[in-house]
Amino acid sequence: MFLPLKISLLTALLLLAACRSDPIQFHTLMPAHLSGNSRSGAADIQIVGISVPPQVDRPQIVIRQGNSGLAILETQWWAASLVDELRSALVGQLTNSTPSRKFSVRLDVQRFDSIPDQYALLDVKWRLRTTGDNDYSLMTCRTTLRSPAGPTIDDLVMAHQNNVKRLAAIISEASGRTSTDCPLER
Repeated sequence: MFLPLKISLLTALLLLAACRSDPIQFHTLMPAHLSGNSRSGAADIQIVGISVPPQVDRPQIVIRQGNSGLAILETQWWAASLVDELRSALVGQLTNSTPSRKFSVRLDVQRFDSIPDQYALLDVKWRLRTTGDNDYSLMTCRTTLRSPAGPTIDDLVMAHQNNVKRLAAIISEASGRTSTDCPLER
């Protein structure tokens, strides 16, 4: 009576071990080291909103395949939601590179494409509101950034990190302008 129960339990454990999948790897848009020097009089930066396309708004990294396909990588995840990753990385870059200013920015990501061994693309509409002593200015721009990516997911994430860094530089430049003309992409 106990022998069939032991065999059943052993069989169940072996089946569970056989179904074990690869471990999940987590990635972040925050670079290991921020470039530039930290500012002592850091800017007062508010990210008032970020939206991303629903196709990439998930914990797993999503890559393009061919002209119309997408693949959800079940073992390659963002460390936080993509919105939170973008927010943290952008605030980190802006705080690191922007002189003392007060501004808010809203991001509406139009495309967040990941194509291993080709490129990472960030296409974003953004609205910048700067505040001065008794005035403010509002600027609405669209920026499309594309960085080459190597064949690995790490290469792809580093390309996205580069895009966020470049976007932060563009927003930082715009926050110091007196005109409401959009800065050129870098």
